Amino acid sequence: MSLGFTEILLIFIVILILFGSKRIPQLARAIGQAGHEYKKAQQEALQEQSAPKKKKQ
Repeated sequence: MSLGFTEILLIFIVILILFGSKRIPQLARAIGQAGHEYKKAQQEALQEQSAPKKKKQ
């Protein structure tokens, strides 16, 4: 299923109507920060998983 230009334009117009032009940059910034935090947590989990576990004495 492919989205054409008309469908993308319609989705953008609906988002613009729902959120307004002032809220869209804030939403984009929040989505970017959430993506960054997700990648950071994913990297930390991979490092934790691959690091040898130290035994507590």
